[in-house]
Amino acid sequence: MTAAARLAGAAARLRWYWRELTGEAAYDRYVAHVRAHDPGAPVPTRRAFERWRTDAREADPREGFRCC
Repeated sequence: MTAAARLAGAAARLRWYWRELTGEAAYDRYVAHVRAHDPGAPVPTRRAFERWRTDAREADPREGFRCC
């Protein structure tokens, strides 16, 4: 394995970890789930999905999302 291949592999793993850590991959998983379970269902935009997630977190007082 060349140094370039090792570096590319490390970059791919780092990218995967970063997307999981920041929650960016959640939308991709959601879209895959919707398409697998109901292919004809409309898929919300990323912006609508993030709005929905934020609203759900803020509505749950156990999450500790709110400061007050």
